[in-house]
Amino acid sequence: MTSSPGLAWSAQRGSARLARASVRAPLESQAVARDKIPTSRVGRTAKIGGLAAGQAIRQAGTRAANVTRTKEGRQAALERRHIEAAEQIVAALGTMKGAAMKVGQVMSFLDVGVVPEQYRAEFQRRLATLRDAAPTVTFKDMRKVIEDELDGPLGEAFDEFEQEPIAAASIGQVYRARLTDGRQVAVKVQYPGVAAAVRADMQNLGLILRLAKRIAPGMDPKAIGEEIRDRIEEELDYELEAQNQRTLGRIFRGHPFIVVPQVVTSLSRERVLVTEYLEGTGFEELKGYPHRERDRIAEILFRFYFGCLYRHRQFSGDPHPGNMLLLADGRVGFFDFGLFKRMPPGTVELEIAVARAIIDGDTETIMRLGTETGFFPDPKRFNPDRVLAHFRAATSWYTVDRDVELSPEYATQVLIDMSDPRSEYFGQLRHESAPPDHIFGRRMEVLTLAVIAQLHARGNFHRIAREWFYGDPPATELGRQEAEFYARAAA
Repeated sequence: MTSSPGLAWSAQRGSARLARASVRAPLESQAVARDKIPTSRVGRTAKIGGLAAGQAIRQAGTRAANVTRTKEGRQAALERRHIEAAEQIVAALGTMKGAAMKVGQVMSFLDVGVVPEQYRAEFQRRLATLRDAAPTVTFKDMRKVIEDELDGPLGEAFDEFEQEPIAAASIGQVYRARLTDGRQVAVKVQYPGVAAAVRADMQNLGLILRLAKRIAPGMDPKAIGEEIRDRIEEELDYELEAQNQRTLGRIFRGHPFIVVPQVVTSLSRERVLVTEYLEGTGFEELKGYPHRERDRIAEILFRFYFGCLYRHRQFSGDPHPGNMLLLADGRVGFFDFGLFKRMPPGTVELEIAVARAIIDGDTETIMRLGTETGFFPDPKRFNPDRVLAHFRAATSWYTVDRDVELSPEYATQVLIDMSDPRSEYFGQLRHESAPPDHIFGRRMEVLTLAVIAQLHARGNFHRIAREWFYGDPPATELGRQEAEFYARAAA
């Protein structure tokens, strides 16, 4: 379905692009203190379980006190508990190194301002720290991973290898290197021991999701847990990521404004991924570009992430400012495809049918499809007109035919309407249940909005979406270029 309380979580990978090293270092190891990655479940369970119990007590206290409060007082108390829960979840999960940390990075909805204005700067700071956090591992240990995976010394595959990482993520680091044939490459290397830590955290996923349910009570922890386990287990295998990247690389080869780096298959393994190196301008700098250029970049982001879902039935689940670069020729390069979703047959067709019903105001179709898929477990609880209003509030930026400027404040309101206790639709969305196959699509949707909103981009995104929903001819110059590309590919 097109709107879901499950949007309040995500399995954000948190890859953050760092300053690039300009000086090449020799292949000897450098001295960096190591922060070992714990793999024991016991300590994690105690911390997470205690936090879940504490939140349950606080929630019960709030409900009891609400009996004697005014409507405004009840809302203020609920908001305080909501913020407190989010703060404690971020603080607790941010101390962990495996999947618990990754599920904590899932709190990307806080990053665009779901918390009130007076708390926003502090939450953005904490979330940035959580996203960028990574265990400190010596290059000697990372080098051992590479050499173990490649079955040989580093110098056999690489002429040069910069020891300072150019990017860090929750489960690995990225280095710049030069192959013996002269090609510049990016080498993604998994932290030693992180796979065991992540799998240990998977045992605690139910507890973590109970915490998240305090913020998004309408979500189904069991269904979401299964989806998270599947996606994160895949994410640990860089060979699967290489397959995802090769697939999109073939689709977008020769595309006029989208680039997916080529995978060096001969050097890619379960814990090492080697790809073409892209040089370009990062997102933070792009935010200062003139409006017309930001609008163009936003349209490219929208066409890539939404187009992959609605045109190709598979997509990257991780729209993130650190996962794209503007190249010198005006094209945009996309990378990091560990979190990837292939939609089962018929699922995207259902998505499109719901989108058309929202656009057309067809409440009968919305209720019928929602009931058939289990999105409305008890249809009698839902007012069709109210459902339509809720879905439109969540999707109007691309389901209403108008020019719109997307801003962090706009994204904030969409996220509140989707999943927050302050939403006017909260009483209704508590009873919704999103099918697991749609959860990552909704996550991709809201994170794409969040990224575009940071550009303060303007455009008629509905006209672009009609190309997928109705087969309309393109309404923009980028759309015409893309249509010519796909026509050539089909010839």
